[in-house]
Amino acid sequence: MRFLALGDSYTIGEGVAEAERWPVQLAQALGIDAPEIIARTGWTTDELAAAMAQYAFRPPYDLVTLLIGVNNQYRGRDVFNYRGEFSALLERAITLAHGRADRVLVLSIPDWGVTPFAANDKRDAATIGAEVDAFNERARRMCEKEGATFVDITPVSRERGAEAEMLADDGLHPSAAMYTLWTQAALPVARSLLAK
Repeated sequence: MRFLALGDSYTIGEGVAEAERWPVQLAQALGIDAPEIIARTGWTTDELAAAMAQYAFRPPYDLVTLLIGVNNQYRGRDVFNYRGEFSALLERAITLAHGRADRVLVLSIPDWGVTPFAANDKRDAATIGAEVDAFNERARRMCEKEGATFVDITPVSRERGAEAEMLADDGLHPSAAMYTLWTQAALPVARSLLAK
């Protein structure tokens, strides 16, 4: 089984050890090889797309995950622009999964507005949350349209995201414990996709 994970800081696991990243935890739980990860802290949808255009992929992949968009929201970019760029990334992910949308798993953007880091932002938690919801709704709709699977980890990020043990040292990015919760949400879905 070959697993490709695409994204930003949440996928590369900013602030945690490599083994603690959620895609690595997911691969271990599935009993498959460690994922090939294309992600970097700070990437927006267009920056991920640019990196993918330069990357030497070795398709097909048995499972492709995508978690991207928080930096679009953080930088105040337009949600409609995100919709178009996310759609292109989703189509690319499906192509890399040998054209199988049923092997593509998209995680929602977590709500960073509950974190201590957000206290220094000019937007309040309610505004950040509403913006995250708008971005996630666009991604969810695109997944439904294309036949990919959308896993909503935003509720657990809101419920537990302010807890110290759920945060890396920067007070923004998730800790290994939070990534474990994401893995638990994604695991049954990934198992079902791989069984098809």
